[in-house]
Amino acid sequence: MKKGIHPDYRPVVFRDPSADFAFLTRSTMTSDKTITWEDGNTYPLVDVDVSSASHPFYTGRTRVLDTAGRLQRFNQRYGRT
Repeated sequence: MKKGIHPDYRPVVFRDPSADFAFLTRSTMTSDKTITWEDGNTYPLVDVDVSSASHPFYTGRTRVLDTAGRLQRFNQRYGRT
């Protein structure tokens, strides 16, 4: 690999403020904000809009669409009689 062309890969904390959820991982993202993590070290902080703690698919709060009703209405309008 060429030296000096790749961004730094370091520990970063991602936080979802809406779900009060944060996790520490490694990333190349940068941020001016910092946070002191549970281990006592200070890491860059990146706020995200959606995480596994707030996403409807992972939390089980998905909406079920009435596909049968939609199919019946489509067949009534455009289907064969």
